[in-house]
Amino acid sequence: MTRRQELVLGVLGTVLAFGACETVARAGFVRRSYLPPASEVLVRAVRLAGDGAFLDGVGATLRAWALGLALACAIAVPLGLLLGTVPGLDAALRAIVEFLRPLPSVALIPLVSLLLGSGTSAEVTLIAYASLWPVLFNTVYGLAETDPLAKDTLRAFGFGRLAVLLRVELPGTAPFIAAGVRISAAVALILAVASEILSGFGEGLGIFIAQAETATDGTRDVLAGVVWAGTLGLVINGVLVGAERRLFRWAHEAPPARRQSGPGRQEAPT
Repeated sequence: MTRRQELVLGVLGTVLAFGACETVARAGFVRRSYLPPASEVLVRAVRLAGDGAFLDGVGATLRAWALGLALACAIAVPLGLLLGTVPGLDAALRAIVEFLRPLPSVALIPLVSLLLGSGTSAEVTLIAYASLWPVLFNTVYGLAETDPLAKDTLRAFGFGRLAVLLRVELPGTAPFIAAGVRISAAVALILAVASEILSGFGEGLGIFIAQAETATDGTRDVLAGVVWAGTLGLVINGVLVGAERRLFRWAHEAPPARRQSGPGRQEAPT
């Protein structure tokens, strides 16, 4: 499927979802206080773009998202390289990693708030914790997928362990790390908004949604905030996918198809 086809199908799916929500609300199947028409929600979301206080809140959410994601990458990449290249360390820490990984970050909000308060530091800590795991495991898996022949060749020519890591293992692992960062970016945005919603005070996109929940007839504002959150996630993912394809074009190229030379026979590509 080409990118144009993906774009057309994505737009078609969006239009169908928009039309379904509009039809359900206009037909009266659901009370408007529960589900306003999609057109009203979209108009409200557009108007919020001119609200300076709302944009300041979005900026605060994005700052926390960026800080948490950067902290997660700064920890996960070096730790993943160590775990992937030192089997003894991997075996020693495996039980701890497998114990911590399933813990939901949202469940840690009360503990982190108790230790760090309810400010940006607590939000960044939660984001970093949730975003660490995709980058960490993708780094470890990427090292395991590195071509052993290339590593053995460098060792045969007298290159040391650090040279092999920098010349072969790290470049080969880079596409896996980029994929992990892309996954972690979505997780980080979810945690940023969720932690703000649960905290209920301060500034941020989640704070706007939480305050709209308690307002009279605030469903439209809640859904408009959700539209902004989804749009931010879509834009962030699109930017990261584009950068990944540009930087690691060779990793996304499909292998050439084999030519049929007869019934049941194939020739290798020339």
